[in-house]
Amino acid sequence: MNVHNASQLVGSKPEELVPSRYAVRVGDIDVLVVSDGVLPLPTQMLGHNADPAVRAAWLHDMFLPADAFDWALNVVMVRSGGKTILIDAGLGADPDLHLPRAGQTVKRLEAAGIDLSSVTDVVLTHMHMDHVGGLLVDGVKERLRPDLRIHVAEAEVKFWEAPDFSHVSMPPGFPDALRATAKRFASEYRDNLRTFDEEHEVAPGVVVRRTGGHTPGHSVVRLASGGDALTFAGDLVFAVGFEHPDWYNGFEHDPEEAARARVRLLRELAQTGEMLVATHLPFPSVGHVAVDGDAFRWVPVFWDY
Repeated sequence: MNVHNASQLVGSKPEELVPSRYAVRVGDIDVLVVSDGVLPLPTQMLGHNADPAVRAAWLHDMFLPADAFDWALNVVMVRSGGKTILIDAGLGADPDLHLPRAGQTVKRLEAAGIDLSSVTDVVLTHMHMDHVGGLLVDGVKERLRPDLRIHVAEAEVKFWEAPDFSHVSMPPGFPDALRATAKRFASEYRDNLRTFDEEHEVAPGVVVRRTGGHTPGHSVVRLASGGDALTFAGDLVFAVGFEHPDWYNGFEHDPEEAARARVRLLRELAQTGEMLVATHLPFPSVGHVAVDGDAFRWVPVFWDY
């Protein structure tokens, strides 16, 4: 069935043919994974230290294009202990980098019935533009609570005062856009920032922990309640990172440390069996990690209807 035929089943002008939100329960914690859209990026970004032939073989085996493909971009809404928490905020407006299919977070939160004024806290895994840009969309700040708390590692805020791009491998234009967005975000939301050193409990069962690597203040968020647990890994794990955790992603500011942190997290999740969600895993990106020889294997959950 092609998309044209499928559209006849859901009305003449459907708003969306593909689901953009997915709900999960973690004990008493409500979790909603929301797709901000997709980012078309060069495949070299998946592992710029990898043998091109090996990288091409992986892409072929995954039925992915050889030169460029769409990276998923996910954010998470959490309700716990009377708090409504947004983890990361998506891209926002396209920063003239030809990324028109992302930046959907605000619209999709509204479609899910979530009023921006109900958000009490924002947790940022890091300050790359595809994680903070949604907060910079025109009119958004005015709709958020004046007492909104934005939790981010102190090391992250310090890093973006004079960021080091010497170890990244990004397409042209991205470093300048990342610098400008982080600078604007820090300026506009300075009074809302609540920084932490290594770990901070945002709400009951919602703990943000700094991992470093991807950026110095990159953090993951673990949700735990009633014997269940789920970790939102931000940009610590990409689709290729299970089979090739030693491959350097082009956006990693310290790729060697990012690889070490990635392996530590994947080992931990494989041992505990807890769920994993990550920014750039295919939506809804909910699954488990298994050990596979010297590397790992991604096991997506069966969709729960």
